[in-house]
Amino acid sequence: MSSIKLAVDAIVFGYSKTDGVSVLLIQRKYPPFKDLWALPGGFILEKESLEDAVKRELQEETGIRVSYLEQLYTFGKPGRDPRQRVISVAYFALVKSSLYQELKASTDAEDVNWFTIKKLPPLAFDHREILQTAIERIRAKIRYQPIGFELLDKKFPFSDLERLYTTLLDRDIDRRNFAKKILALHILDETDEVAKTDGKGRPSKMYQFNKKRYQELIRQGINFEI
Repeated sequence: MSSIKLAVDAIVFGYSKTDGVSVLLIQRKYPPFKDLWALPGGFILEKESLEDAVKRELQEETGIRVSYLEQLYTFGKPGRDPRQRVISVAYFALVKSSLYQELKASTDAEDVNWFTIKKLPPLAFDHREILQTAIERIRAKIRYQPIGFELLDKKFPFSDLERLYTTLLDRDIDRRNFAKKILALHILDETDEVAKTDGKGRPSKMYQFNKKRYQELIRQGINFEI
């Protein structure tokens, strides 16, 4: 019986107000699927944890470090890798893409770049399935847990938070109901600043995320659903 290899893959989602949601991909330097785009990842070393492996592969192939990656799912269909039987443990992260622009392809990667999830190139292996699973996880998670505040500026108008949610969910939301639910959690502190305008409409209040209050709600078991 042939040996089974264990690998990791990293799905790093980026968000910006102008570009929406994107994903970090590498262009493969070697066969199989030479020149096709793929998720960063690779085989685990003998004395390496899963978390260390995915962070190492991400840094080696893209040049970036992500402080936190959440385990997504294990993918192990026979034939998913034409070389041999490979089981991959996938991890995902959601980051502010403007902070991760210094990309550097290396090792197995010929190139590295951000791609909007609405215009993806053909992907190697079963990486489109892995990516879709990650997208569904993010969309499910933000419906019951307010996440992603680190993707916004330190001070932001409420409209930026609405835009973040509509972009991640890829659908419209009930703005009045959404505002009512968010404000009832008391995880936003109103500042004495207002957003700059282009002269049209009233200036918007600026808010800050109250991380301490949010962490208390997580410990208590937050009750939130869009």
